[in-house]
Amino acid sequence: MDSKRLRIWRADLVALCFLLPFTAFYAVFTIYPVIQGAYMSLFKWTLMGKQGYLGLDNYTKFLGDKFFYAALWNTAKFVLYSTPTIILMSLGMALLANRNTPLKRFYRAAYFVPNLLSVSVISYITIYMVQPYGIGFISSVLNTLGYREEIFLLKDAGLVWYTIVGATAWWTCGYNIMLYISALQDIPDQLYEAASIDGASPRQQMIRITLPLLRPATLLLTMLQIIASFKVFGQVWLITKGGPGTATRPLIQYIYEAGFQKNNLSYAASMSFALFAILVILTLGQLWLGNRKGDDAQ
Repeated sequence: MDSKRLRIWRADLVALCFLLPFTAFYAVFTIYPVIQGAYMSLFKWTLMGKQGYLGLDNYTKFLGDKFFYAALWNTAKFVLYSTPTIILMSLGMALLANRNTPLKRFYRAAYFVPNLLSVSVISYITIYMVQPYGIGFISSVLNTLGYREEIFLLKDAGLVWYTIVGATAWWTCGYNIMLYISALQDIPDQLYEAASIDGASPRQQMIRITLPLLRPATLLLTMLQIIASFKVFGQVWLITKGGPGTATRPLIQYIYEAGFQKNNLSYAASMSFALFAILVILTLGQLWLGNRKGDDAQ
């Protein structure tokens, strides 16, 4: 064996030693639970264990479950409300935080700090802020401005979505802002200098240079945000418990209730795979759309 091949084998062995711990943890805590979940979905499985074989009955059951579709629609509404809001807010605040001003570092820190908080913290802050009768911050401000009619943001089936989406946007924008700032810093300054020499206004530079060059980052963040929004559970559970009634109950909450409150783990597992299939289809569709736009641009 020559020395070159020996060096290659040694480098591969070193790489394998670094990859092996992660691969082992990933297999035990991710791949195995997925396989076990698929196996459970084929049986009647409760907290007491496996009861009997059902085949695909769990999958056909949720196809006729009106509560499943209601929870799926609530999840889709949250995705439709939250994704554009978070992406646009993140882009706007990233543009502000990327400007060369003395407050640039302050903006970046202030925008990112909420992202460090846990879901329970942001949920209880939100609950406090939307309390009526002058107790919460929003009610107090409205009363100060002379608006005396009380607004029950957690009791109204329409207004409650503003509360949940607002809390989620405030909590999660920081991560997207940092990615947008990174993408903004990758844009060469020479492009802006050349555009200024040609007489382009700041608005024209934004439309013709900044936004087109941010498209890959926007597509990536949109895909990640859609996936994250489809998995919403924590803030909804802590803020509204899915209420009023079931107006904001997302799919993951319904899966949780089916598995642990109604003691039907196999049915919950089958619905989890339905959610997984939806996310895979959306991700593949968005990747295809992004590649198609890239080909059209070329």
